[in-house]
Amino acid sequence: MHPPSDPLDPLLERWRDAAPPLPEHLTAEIWRRIAAAETPAQQLSLFARIEAVFARPSFAVAFVAACTMLGLFLAEVRLSRLQAEHNAQLVQSYLKLIDPLLETAATTRSEAAAPQS
Repeated sequence: MHPPSDPLDPLLERWRDAAPPLPEHLTAEIWRRIAAAETPAQQLSLFARIEAVFARPSFAVAFVAACTMLGLFLAEVRLSRLQAEHNAQLVQSYLKLIDPLLETAATTRSEAAAPQS
């Protein structure tokens, strides 16, 4: 038992055997389109070049990661400086607490060092 033949089968066989005609100068047309699609970097403005670079997902992700890391680093530097200042204040407070004469001696030395008019 053979399946009934489809009336489209002979038409499809003819299309498979006959290659569509290629337009004249196909290669030249392809290269012309490629050249038209590629604009040289010299013709692009600075903004267009920057936009083209950021359009690449890999660069955009790397840029965001670098900005995040820079922000975290600057925050760490700032907090470290604030912590150092706080520690210096704690040391001064501790010294004043254990030696009240230290403040008096420092005041006397600063008054003696100041030129008198």
